[in-house]
Amino acid sequence: MPRRVSMPAADDLFRPTDDTPRAAEDKRRLAAAPEPDGTRRASGRVRHDEKMTVYVTAGELLDLEEARLALRRRGLAVDRGRLVRAAIAMALADLDEHGDEAELVRRLAPE
Repeated sequence: MPRRVSMPAADDLFRPTDDTPRAAEDKRRLAAAPEPDGTRRASGRVRHDEKMTVYVTAGELLDLEEARLALRRRGLAVDRGRLVRAAIAMALADLDEHGDEAELVRRLAPE
């Protein structure tokens, strides 16, 4: 006679580990908060609750992967998401600091 094993439900497997719901919100707020000097920083290795899909060309993806590998050769092992978040933080910090003269504005402005 076959023996059936009882498996836990998905809710049991993916339940929050922190009893205080505010702790997760506080961590997200701290990760998104600018530094005291007003500069922006990438969120780094924290749990990200929001998702955004970005479509890139094959060449852009290859460039991104080559940049990731170049960083790895320098001893900095990062994934593509972390690399992109750092680039976004840099672009937004430049926009905050330089406004209409920011590199992001120059690249996005019609020619």
